[in-house]
Amino acid sequence: MDESSIKFKRKNSCDKLLMADMDLAVTSIITDEKVDFHKNVFFIRNENVMKNVLEVMELLGRTGEVIIKAKGTAIPTAVAVANIITEKMLNGNSRIQKITVDSEIPNGIGKMLSTIEIILSK
Repeated sequence: MDESSIKFKRKNSCDKLLMADMDLAVTSIITDEKVDFHKNVFFIRNENVMKNVLEVMELLGRTGEVIIKAKGTAIPTAVAVANIITEKMLNGNSRIQKITVDSEIPNGIGKMLSTIEIILSK
């Protein structure tokens, strides 16, 4: 095998993995929205923590209660967002009502995917 065919094969396997991840993300978003879509649900994205904090604060101001949900690698960000809001920004004016930790096995992946749900209230 020459070097160009090896690169091509590696690229194809990476593309398949990326497509599988994208399919999983789209499926999970659609499933979550069908199962329990509410105005006060916020799905944590792997972005800047403070950007997520500001968006949750805005939602908390409008609704009085926010359900923060995260999956996989976004879980530490969700915990950080909840801690920043309850301990730093709204110290004494908000609290964590409930934390639910779960895991699921998405179809076709074979690995367990952890999930967390944190309910904040004012």
